[in-house]
Amino acid sequence: MTSARDALREAILAGDYLPGERLVEAQLIERFDVSRFTVRLALQDLAAEGLVEIQRNRGAVVRKISLAETIEITQVRMVLEGLVAARAAERVTDAGAAELDEIGLLMRRAVEAGEHRRYSELNQRLHTLIRTIAGHGTADRLIGTLKAQQARHQIMLALVPGRPQRSLPQHEAIIAAIRARDPKAAEEAMRDHLASVIEVLEGLGEAF
Repeated sequence: MTSARDALREAILAGDYLPGERLVEAQLIERFDVSRFTVRLALQDLAAEGLVEIQRNRGAVVRKISLAETIEITQVRMVLEGLVAARAAERVTDAGAAELDEIGLLMRRAVEAGEHRRYSELNQRLHTLIRTIAGHGTADRLIGTLKAQQARHQIMLALVPGRPQRSLPQHEAIIAAIRARDPKAAEEAMRDHLASVIEVLEGLGEAF
């Protein structure tokens, strides 16, 4: 069941199923080669995560998440990821600091080369590494769920002209604070970064 749930989650996040689209049990059974019982459990789990909505007379559909809700999600992430950054600054090892440096360098090279997709991938890798260094299981699970819910708007955010150039120094500030083992500065840098994300989201408009 877990593998079917994870596979369906990945398919939704990849855009294989669009917001508002019905998730037909028979088609899911065929696609993932699992039982109806397994599919129903997977749908219930994803409904609990906020990715799927079980509607009367329609069954399961991919949940539409508004821009306003995405902004609220980012506000919650700002608190959680600030906590995680502070904890990462307390726990970072020399090896972890070196890995942070490497990602930061690759991000700068991606910006200079205009490789926005590469930059976006490195962005995700950096935030994942920070969560790994922090080792805060509860925050990690909550952040993972929240990020999945706002995946569609996250993609649109990455396409905003000039966004990588603006966010690069913010990420570099986060890295520097964690490397300096300064929890307060790390938390502030992360919160500043996500406050900037909220500012951009507010300017997107529901057309996205």
